[in-house]
Amino acid sequence: MKKILLINGHPNPDSFNHALAAAYQKGALAAKAEVRLLNIGELDFNPNLRYGYQKRTELEPDLLAAWEDIQWADHLVWVHPVWWGGLPAITKGFLDRLFLPGFAFQYREGSLWWDKLLKGKTARIITTMDQPGWFYRFFYGRPSINQLKRSTLQFVGIDPVRVTIFGPIKTASAGRRDKWLQQTERLGSKLK
Repeated sequence: MKKILLINGHPNPDSFNHALAAAYQKGALAAKAEVRLLNIGELDFNPNLRYGYQKRTELEPDLLAAWEDIQWADHLVWVHPVWWGGLPAITKGFLDRLFLPGFAFQYREGSLWWDKLLKGKTARIITTMDQPGWFYRFFYGRPSINQLKRSTLQFVGIDPVRVTIFGPIKTASAGRRDKWLQQTERLGSKLK
């Protein structure tokens, strides 16, 4: 049975991102996957990596529980909006605080290379924005996707990482949003 962790990075529980996460979960459960849902906005933690990697800040209980979920999962599904070209601050803080040396990767002594400690896992990014995906790609270079996919998930060994983009959200009709929800449910039912 495939184990899926849905990580919702939108802090607003009434957001379309929450509806997308619920749609994916519905599809995955119908496909008999084991699914856990993590809403980053509901976690109690300080998102500031105050000392960088120079000094370890103890992880709060919610982050320790989230790390256990990440280790448990075969497949991580990240749902988040694009704000100012990047991830919401709470999502970036979650990554900063949790994807640490010794947890997600380990630098080799005396080397610039590192060991990828989350090998064997796969991921999907489902992101929303207020512009068409093609515009985000060709005019801005997809900074949030590059950050999460290449600079974070693949850096720690998660591969492949597939991407689904929905936008523009602010001008989407109810019918269009419903089609996006159906598409997301189908992704969940394929366990991808």
